[in-house]
Amino acid sequence: MRIYTRSGDKGTTSLIYGQRVPKDDLRVEAYGTCDEANSMIGLALSFLDKEDWSEKDAFLEKMHRIQTILFHVGAELATPKDKEVTWKLKKEHIQELEDQIDEWDKTLEPLRNFILPSGHSASSALHTARTVARRAERTAVGMGDEAVNPLVVSYLNRLSDFLFVAARYVNQSLKGKEIPLYADI
Repeated sequence: MRIYTRSGDKGTTSLIYGQRVPKDDLRVEAYGTCDEANSMIGLALSFLDKEDWSEKDAFLEKMHRIQTILFHVGAELATPKDKEVTWKLKKEHIQELEDQIDEWDKTLEPLRNFILPSGHSASSALHTARTVARRAERTAVGMGDEAVNPLVVSYLNRLSDFLFVAARYVNQSLKGKEIPLYADI
């Protein structure tokens, strides 16, 4: 399979099932932004290669599962509204995020201030992934209810919360410093 097709050279791309749309279509923006978030998660995980802590393998396994689900969310966004989605997001996927958020949050120092993205490089990259997930959510909302599965918007919303807590969890696990927002500037 060739990587390049030349079919996008005139500013259009194919959705799943082959429908051509402009590359600046909101649907393309939404699934492309999911891809960006997924890539940023991958970057964050690459910063953990040489790190070691007791929960590292479980953390990586969870994050790889999230990356796989996010890939499928992108595919769902890349499917035209009048076509069948081969893999559909379920409420259980959102619940899985919430359960993990709650589990990690129990181990974290309670927040008393807003914090700046900081600390370990993996944590900072997860904060960046969080902001990209928020952008994907905003773009999906812009597509309208009839164009996107409402669970996609909920998933992307919860994913950004998940990534925030994951960033804090990595910082705590690896002794990264969380920098509070200065109250007086």
